[in-house]
Order: sequence, then C-alpha cells, then structure tokens
Amino acid sequence: MCGIALIICGIRIDLSAALLHSQSPGPNPEPVSSSNFVFSVDDLEAALRRRGPDSLGSKKVIISSKDQELFSAIEDEDGGAKLLDCANGETCLQVPYSMGQLHFIGATLQLRGRTPVTQPLVDYSGNILIYNGEIFGGIHVESDSNDGEILMKTLGRCCSCSSREHTSACSSSGKGKSSVLDVLSTIKGPWGVIYWQDSSRTLWFGRDAFGRRSLLVHWPTMKDSRFLLSSVSPFSSVDRSSDLGVEDSTNPNFWEELSCGVYSLSMSSSKLYGCLFGEVKKHEWANARLIDLIKWERVSVEPKPEDIYFSCGPDESFVSLPAQNVLSSLRRSVMLRMSLHKNFQAGISDSGQEELVPMAVLFSGGLDSMILAALLDECLDTSYGIDLLNVSFDGQFAPDRISAKGGVEELRRIAPLRRWKLVEIDADLSKLTLEMKHVMSLINPANTYMDLNIGIALWLAARGYGWVSEGTGNNNDENQQRIRYKSKARIVLVGSGADEQCAGYGRHKTKYRCGSWLGLNEEMKLDMQRIWKRNMGRDDRCISDNGKEARFPFLDEDVIRTLLDIPLWEVANLNQPSGTGDKKILREVAKLLCLHEAAALPKRAIQFGSRIARESNRKNFGSNRAANQASAGSVVINMP
Repeated sequence: MCGIALIICGIRIDLSAALLHSQSPGPNPEPVSSSNFVFSVDDLEAALRRRGPDSLGSKKVIISSKDQELFSAIEDEDGGAKLLDCANGETCLQVPYSMGQLHFIGATLQLRGRTPVTQPLVDYSGNILIYNGEIFGGIHVESDSNDGEILMKTLGRCCSCSSREHTSACSSSGKGKSSVLDVLSTIKGPWGVIYWQDSSRTLWFGRDAFGRRSLLVHWPTMKDSRFLLSSVSPFSSVDRSSDLGVEDSTNPNFWEELSCGVYSLSMSSSKLYGCLFGEVKKHEWANARLIDLIKWERVSVEPKPEDIYFSCGPDESFVSLPAQNVLSSLRRSVMLRMSLHKNFQAGISDSGQEELVPMAVLFSGGLDSMILAALLDECLDTSYGIDLLNVSFDGQFAPDRISAKGGVEELRRIAPLRRWKLVEIDADLSKLTLEMKHVMSLINPANTYMDLNIGIALWLAARGYGWVSEGTGNNNDENQQRIRYKSKARIVLVGSGADEQCAGYGRHKTKYRCGSWLGLNEEMKLDMQRIWKRNMGRDDRCISDNGKEARFPFLDEDVIRTLLDIPLWEVANLNQPSGTGDKKILREVAKLLCLHEAAALPKRAIQFGSRIARESNRKNFGSNRAANQASAGSVVINMP
C-alpha cells in the first residue's frame, strides 16, 4: 500500500477529448503559488505518509518550451534543474524560466522486495513512476522482487507512440514493443498509477478496472487551473474548530473519484495560446478478457423449473460442483494475497519474543469473514498467528461482537493449531470527535452519514487497537482476562465484493420480487459496475490511513470470472429464506470448509452489526425512527 500524488501547475489542460464535464482553465494560466493552496504540500505529504510509513519522496519535472520545442528536466534537490533534453533526445542548453511543473510525491508501505524502496522511482531515461498497488498476475514478479520496480522496468521498455498509433507504428518498425496501455491492461490485482514517460512528454495515470485502490482527481477549472491527483484528501483541510465543517478542499466539488481506466496527458507547446498545452484522453482497455469481465455478462440468468429443483438438491447437506469451483478460485485468491514476499518484521519485538502476526481479517464472524479466515488458515504457515479485528459501538452486545465470539470458537474447532486472536475494538461515538473529523477527510468525496458510519468503523477496525482475552476455556469463560492489544499486522483481508456478486443485500431480494431473475441480475450488475465509486475508494482510504493494506480476495479477477460462469440460480435463490438462499453459493463454500454454523448466518452490514448506525442516528437525528424518516443513509453531512 502506498500514497501517491501529483500536482501540475502552469499548463493549460484540455479535457474535451476525455469527455469530461469540466471547464478548462484560461488560455494563460500562471503557476500557482503555495499560498493559493487551501492545503499545503506538507499537509498532503502528511496524509500520504500515514498510508506509506516506510518512506517518503518527491520529484519535480520542469517543462518549458522555446520556439515550439519542448524541454524537460528533473529538478535537483537544491531547486535547480538538470540539463534539459529536447523532444528529439538531444541535450540542449538550460532555459532560464519554467512554464510548467509536475510535482510527484510518493509514500511507501513496503510489503514486497528485500531491499528498501523509495518512491518516486526514476530510471536512466528520465521516466518517473509512483505506484500504489500489488501485481498478482499478468506481469511476473519474483518472490524477492518489488512490484513497483518490476513495473518500472516493464514500462521503461514501452514504445513512445500513442495508443491509436501503437499497432501499426510498432509492428512496422519490427521492434514489437508494448505500449504503456498494453502493460497496465495486463496487470491482475489492485492498482493506482501515475507515470511520466519522458520520451513522449506524456503523463499516464489511472486505476484498476474495479477501483480497488483510491485515486482522487481535481480537474482544472476557470477558478483553479491546477490539475491534482492524490490517493487521499489532506486531513489539515478539515476545520477542527467547527462541527464536522470543512474548507474548500474537502468540498465534494473539489475532489472526485477518478473513474476506473487509463488516461494520458500529452504535452505540447501551443502557438494559439502562447503557453504549454496538455490534452487529456481516456483510453479503452487493451485486454479483451478484461473488457469482457467489466461488462459483467453472466452465462445463464433465467432457470427452468428443473434447474431450480436440482439447484436446491435432495437435502441441506448437498454441495454443488459450482461451489467447489468457487472454493478453489477463492483459495487461489487468498494464496496470492498472503504470499510473504519479503522478510516480515511486523509483530516482532526488540527481544524477538512476540509472535509473528503478518495478516489480519476484518472480522464480524459472518459468512464472508469466516470463509476468509478459514482460507487464510489453510494458506498461512501455522507458525504465524492471525488477528481477527472486530469493532463494536455497543460493547459485548453488538450483533457483530456476538457472532465474532461464536465464529472464533468455530475456527478453533476446525483449526486448533492456529493462534487465533479476537481483537475486540470497543468504541464510544461520543468520544470520537477528532477522529470523526479525520475520517471526514478520508471518505471525501463521499459525504453522507452512511459513508461516515462505515468509514469510522473501518478506520477503527484497521487501526487494530483493542482487547484480547487470555486464559483457559472458551470466550464465554468469565475467568478469562482481557488485556490491551495492538495488532501489528500490515495486511488486512476484507470481504468486499461478496454481497454484490452473490446477492447479499436486501435490495437484491426486492429487485427479484419485482423483476424476477432478470431484475436481480441487472441490480447485481449495477452494483459491480459502480462498486469503485460507492465503496472501494472510500474503504481503501479509511483502512490504509493506519499504514495497513486492504486486500479483497472476493474481487480477484479469476474469482469474478468463476462466479459469472455459474448460473445465477446456483449463486443465489431468493425464493428461500434469509440465511439460506441469499449468497447460496458462499453458504455451500462454508460447508465445504466445515463452517456449518457460519453457513446459516444472515447478512449484516458493518454499520448495523457494529451498531454505529444506531448510535449515529441517536446523536444526529435523536432516534433511529427519526433517522429512518429522514432517510439518514442518504442525508448529506453539513459541509459549510
């Protein structure tokens, strides 16, 4: 997990080719001074450093033009520019002034590679990369290598032509080089990327097809000509003196979630406007399998009567072949996400006596988190412990706390050799004023009470500061002692994507009743195609703010493909009761893992299972009833 950001000043940006509903800045933008920022670069670096605590770095590229010829240089640490290179590759004299500046900032949480890595990465050709992601396929990464460094080398071998010129130009030259778009389209796994290709004077940026890593954008406007990209909105832009008030930089109109995909910003010198000019384009993915996956077309949607009969099976113990395929796919997904690609230091005290706990699970004791915990146990060596992170706003009485205690007992029965630690994270909403304001900046541009409730629950859970019980007997034993505990796991498995793909939400049953199988399928498709905007960016920002990396096994590309290859009535049968027909395929997977109690548990969203929604409704609306009447889940938080 990393934090990445880019600030571009002094360049006129044209957004029309990207079909963006934003107004370009004026024809003669002046470089924006730091005094015009509603947050400082230091504020931005501080926010990124929370995501990437291992290292922080920055680079500046100065872009200038003379007689319609472009020059670029990487600024020295003392503020001066190195020799500028002409667009034709020849070394030119320095230009005495700069017209545009690209400021790259990268903070790193290093989980791969045996040698320290500091971003931005710069190669001998003057290319610059800041990367926030993991490569789980498509590009080979050795067990002792770092994803970012491998990606940098791969991108460095790419051609300099545009995506439209790529096929004919590179084929005719006989070099057979890949384009930047080709490389990014092959990556399996979550990513956000910002890459400067110096030979073409082109900036490439984007995020993966399901938005599993956050990347926010501020498009240039007439009022503010800067172009900004960042993993997160700076915390300092929150007005700590007011009640959840924020300044302009946290206004939903300032930042927006960058739509999934790959973009380019090509630089040139404009005779018309007498300044540097950049054109933004959004590109189609260059991977046919990925394009097919994004369309989210299922092999079979409407069943025949006999299909339903065989799907239900002769008895409750029946487990279908599709469930076995899903289990195999999920097991591979978890295996990829738990591979220890470097010597883990997490969980080791100075004396070396503390147990190693490199990974944790965001844990409610429900179906999804139980499956992830059981699969992690299968894939992770028994010398490692596993932390189960559970948050409650109602002590021992929250539904998620009750199910978590039952869940850890079931896990201990099927995996008695594992050292399971249920980390009980108790929270009191009335004592979290500053924390709530901080999470406000993290969820931005999301701005509803529902987003805030989910965000604070995720943020507290990922922080991992709570209580564990020690002693003999089970979790209900009153003789057990609760002691303070801070989880040092740097990787957190999260069940995001399970409900969207397996009909776990109440609205899915509503759509099924109103529109039958076709209505259900369309609602699930809509959920998956908007998950980047509604869920993933927000969740990534809230979890990673604690220096933790969220990994989402249910959103692995091969898992998504496996589920789409299964008829819808095998995935869910909403004619059956809650706890049986919803997420039917995952309930069968749980049975294959011997999680029979978890297989029967109903769906509960984190804001309800932790009871933060109830406490928030009482605080902000006076009661749950009043909140329901006001549709609190969609009420926008006051942002004066």
